[in-house]
Amino acid sequence: MEIFQIIILSLIQGITEFLPISSSAHLILPNQVLGWPDQGLAFDVAVHFGSLIAVLVYFRKDVWQLITDGLGGFKTGQFSDEGRLAWLIVLATIPAGIVGLVFKGFIETHLRSSFVIAITTIVFGVLLWWADVRGSRRDDIGKLNWKKALMIGAAQALALIPGTSRSGITMTAGLMLGMKREAAARFSFLMSIPVIALSALLLTLELLDSHSVPWGSIFLGVLLSGISAYLCIHFFLQFISRIGMAPFAIYRLLLGSALIWLLLVH
Repeated sequence: MEIFQIIILSLIQGITEFLPISSSAHLILPNQVLGWPDQGLAFDVAVHFGSLIAVLVYFRKDVWQLITDGLGGFKTGQFSDEGRLAWLIVLATIPAGIVGLVFKGFIETHLRSSFVIAITTIVFGVLLWWADVRGSRRDDIGKLNWKKALMIGAAQALALIPGTSRSGITMTAGLMLGMKREAAARFSFLMSIPVIALSALLLTLELLDSHSVPWGSIFLGVLLSGISAYLCIHFFLQFISRIGMAPFAIYRLLLGSALIWLLLVH
């Protein structure tokens, strides 16, 4: 890829990774509209690491507290709120890990089409809007229990289907279970850490089998996706309580419709 393409795709990935609008849907647009080449495995590794660094840096105090309290609870026999949350995040990660290992081949072979991405972008956009309107939005993250965490984790497993949006489906599930918008978003971002880390690790292992690695492109992808993802998290959490999910749902409907139109005209 040319430098300009790397810059644009890195920014797209960094911004859309944590917004409930589907990064996979956006990454096929340059290919569909502009005829850009596939970004390749090295770029996927770079932007995953960039997103991981962004969420770790932004929630660095929370992550440290989760780790220390989560492990410290075994010594004392009592878990603080943060320690309990740490193990709820681990529990919520299990469904996506199992589904990913079992169905990874099937998903990559049969579900990575532009049509599937267009449909899931629309369907889960409507579901996001419905959850935001119908959800009670009364519970903070401290009210989360293991059953609700597991249900949000099961929803996260659906994000393996391209176009679903990992952040979108987990926030949708959280809102359906009565969580406040900020609480649903925070839990979604925190539970993204082990999933993105595992994904980046698997992609790195695949990349090690390749004969050439474009290190310059990788560094630029990590830097730009990390910066854009950090800013995205910051501003999303600042404004989500006021703007709600409707703008993102409407955007998804427009994006999905545009993808279907592109498929028809081509």
